Amino acid sequence: MAVINLTKSDFDEKIKSGVTLVDFWATWCGPCRAAAPVIEEMSVEYAGKIVVGKVDVDAEGPLSQKFGVMSIPTIILFKDGVEVGRQVGFAGKQGYLDLLKKCTM
Repeated sequence: MAVINLTKSDFDEKIKSGVTLVDFWATWCGPCRAAAPVIEEMSVEYAGKIVVGKVDVDAEGPLSQKFGVMSIPTIILFKDGVEVGRQVGFAGKQGYLDLLKKCTM
């Protein structure tokens, strides 16, 4: 399953059930570009287990504000629509795997 783009209009619906890993990013952000292939890889590796989504902070400013995203990349882990963990900055694949451990897989 590929990474899905999330917008204000579909965000709540897409994260309301199961485990969702959401990458808040921007095209001009170097660390975001470094994180992108890792996020893509995880979307394939965990297909059917989690949903992996991306939020473009420039296009979806209200979502960034809603979740208090002040630095990017910020990866937020949701379980059944509730935030259960967050990683600010590019932490490499292991950092994102550690974040996933907060939810039972």
